[in-house]
Amino acid sequence: MPMRLNQLLPMTLSIIAAATAATAADSAKLQTLHSQPSYVLSTKEVEVAVTRLGGHMAPVRFFRDSAQPVQPYHISPWQDEKPTKMPAPVLVPLRGDFFCLPFGGNSDAVGGEKHPPHGEIVGEKWKFTGSHRAGDVLTLTLGFETKVRAGQVTKELSLVEGQNVVYSRHIIEGFAGRVPLGHHATLAMPEKEGSVRIATSAIRFGMTCPGVFSDPKQREYQALLPGAKWTDLKSVPAAWKGAVDVDLTKLPGNYGFADLVQIVNQPWEKTQGPAWTTATYLDQGYVWFSLKDPAVLQTTVFWMENHGRHGHPWNGRNNCLGLEDVTAHFADGLAVSTRENALSREGVVTALELRADRPTEVNYIQGVVKIPSAFGEVRTLEFGPGNVTFVSSTGMRVKAPVRHEFLKSGKL
Repeated sequence: MPMRLNQLLPMTLSIIAAATAATAADSAKLQTLHSQPSYVLSTKEVEVAVTRLGGHMAPVRFFRDSAQPVQPYHISPWQDEKPTKMPAPVLVPLRGDFFCLPFGGNSDAVGGEKHPPHGEIVGEKWKFTGSHRAGDVLTLTLGFETKVRAGQVTKELSLVEGQNVVYSRHIIEGFAGRVPLGHHATLAMPEKEGSVRIATSAIRFGMTCPGVFSDPKQREYQALLPGAKWTDLKSVPAAWKGAVDVDLTKLPGNYGFADLVQIVNQPWEKTQGPAWTTATYLDQGYVWFSLKDPAVLQTTVFWMENHGRHGHPWNGRNNCLGLEDVTAHFADGLAVSTRENALSREGVVTALELRADRPTEVNYIQGVVKIPSAFGEVRTLEFGPGNVTFVSSTGMRVKAPVRHEFLKSGKL
């Protein structure tokens, strides 16, 4: 019996919707990459992998449709080796960017809670809950039920057609109480000294880790003066008396050392826009960037690991840069971050108050923009509707489509 047009149309739309959903699901199939089963999401421009174990995001290929794709994230050197026992679960898949809850080492129990370093969510399995396409936006969703402190964490990673950007949204339900949290973005570093230039939005001040970050008793070594407070990344006190200050805008720096510093971002109201961090790879011709709402992620921790750790599994071979947007006291974890500490005495919030009766959302943006050879390093960022302009120290301007409004709205 012939069908009328008004009967055919709903059926056609259903077929199209089913095909679109299948395409989205196909793009999130489980693949093993660098020893870890990973969900892969892709557009023409970007391919992003996130490990099932720990939810670590890497490898990520930006500009995958070009002659020179960019893979900015670090993958720990032991990933393709025979598995061995690790000092902490987070080290098993260690790579790229991962969301931490509670952020930090968590060496001390608090109120009967004993969390592993950076929380359960970075070293145990996430559950795939779906992928879908809405217009030009493709989204992968994973879920995790925490046990040490009961709650639910939902991870959404989204790509937008035509953009070299990854949009992250973490929704925390339950898990009530104060907690440090944040993103642990970790970049691969070249061996050439000073070949990566770092710039940030305006800061209140910076501080070097107050305690011993790299312990010589563990065959680890640091080069910066513990507990020093400063206002310029270009002038950070060295550990040795009489030594010149260290310029942390030019990395990698001192070979053979592993150091930790933290900068406190100026609020959105003062800068009239998101807080941001950029890493300009001069020889490779690109800028990696992160954008955040400093009311949620108030600080950035710099983990500078330049062959400075010689115990297992580092073995003196690890070279990476963590640019970790967090609300926390360095990498000390729940106990220190929820008590009075060196940063809280300066008026810095080091733990967020989560409530059981409403979800907490953490929105975050990372991406890559290619730059011409004469660009130099980033001086500032300018924000227009749906775009960001990267302004260089030489006065050059490169505009990229970025829906930075997502940081406030959570919507694309």
